[in-house]
Amino acid sequence: MTTALFTHTDCLQHITPPGHPERVDRLMAIYAALDGLDDPNLQRLDAPLGEEEAILRVHPQSHIDRVKAAAPADGYVSLDADTHMSPGSLQAAMRGVGAMTKAVDMVLDGEVQNAFAAVRPPGHHAEKTTPMGFCLFGNIAIAAKHALEVHGLSRVAIVDFDVHHGNGTQDLLWEEERVLFISSHQMPLYPGTGAPSETGVAGNIFNLPFEPFTGSKGFREAYEREVFPALDAFKPELLLISAGFDAHAADPLANLNFTTEDFGWVTERLCDIAETHCDGRIVSTLEGGYDLDALAASVKAHLTVLLERGQP
Repeated sequence: MTTALFTHTDCLQHITPPGHPERVDRLMAIYAALDGLDDPNLQRLDAPLGEEEAILRVHPQSHIDRVKAAAPADGYVSLDADTHMSPGSLQAAMRGVGAMTKAVDMVLDGEVQNAFAAVRPPGHHAEKTTPMGFCLFGNIAIAAKHALEVHGLSRVAIVDFDVHHGNGTQDLLWEEERVLFISSHQMPLYPGTGAPSETGVAGNIFNLPFEPFTGSKGFREAYEREVFPALDAFKPELLLISAGFDAHAADPLANLNFTTEDFGWVTERLCDIAETHCDGRIVSTLEGGYDLDALAASVKAHLTVLLERGQP
C-alpha cells in the first residue's frame, strides 16, 4: 500500500487580497517542504475537479449557485469580511472537492492506504448556505457523505484539530448519525461556536474546547482522555482528518502553543486508531495554518507519519 498526495496548480489561482492570511504562499511553502520527500510509496496526484452531485449531499443547489454567481471576471469579490473570491477561486474550490472524493475512492478501493489533500481554499467553516471563514464548500463533510452514500459505509469519523471550531462541518453533519464529528479548538475564538453542549441530533458531535495557552501537555492529555476513547467506542470504518495547523505556537491567529511534534504525535495516534478499527484507512485535508514556516514543517510531519504508516 502507499500514500496519495493530492494537489493541483489551480489551487494557486485562488488569489486573496494583499495581507490576507489564507494566501497562495501557504501552498507554495508546503510544496517547497515536500519537494525533498522522495519516497517510492508516495503517489503525487493531480486533484480532479469535483462534481456538483458530491456537493449536493451537504449543500443545497442555492449555495452552489450563489458561489458560482459570485465568481468575478477580474479582481476580488468579498462574500464576507474574511472570505473572498478571485477569478480562479471556483476552480480551486472544485479541485478541493475532487481531491477528497477521489482520495476516499482510492483508500476504500484499496489502491492506497491513506491520503492527504494539499488544497485551498479550506472547507471546514462553510455552512449549508453560507460560505465563510475563508471557505466555500465543506470538503471534509462532502468526503464523509461520499463514503456513506457511494461506498455504503455505516460509520465515518472526522477529527478536526484546527485551532478554530469546524462550525461548517458541524452544521453540515448535525443530523447525520452515521458520522462522529470531533472538533478540538481554542475558545473563545472565531467563529464563536463549538461548546460541549453542541452535540448534534444523536450525540454525533463532540466539541472539545481548549483555553488559550493550553500547550502540548494539555493537548495530549485531553486527546488521550477524551478523543481516542470516543473514537474507539464509535469504531469507524474510515477516519477523516481536518488537518489545520494554526494551533502551532508560531501561528499569528491564535495561541494554543502546540508544536510541530504535537502534530506528528496526534497523526501517529490517529493512525493507531485507524489500524484498530478501519484497516488503517485515513483521508486528511488541509485546513488552516498561517505561519509559513510552521505550516510547512507541520504538514511535512503529518504527511511523513501517514507515509510511514502507509508502507506495505
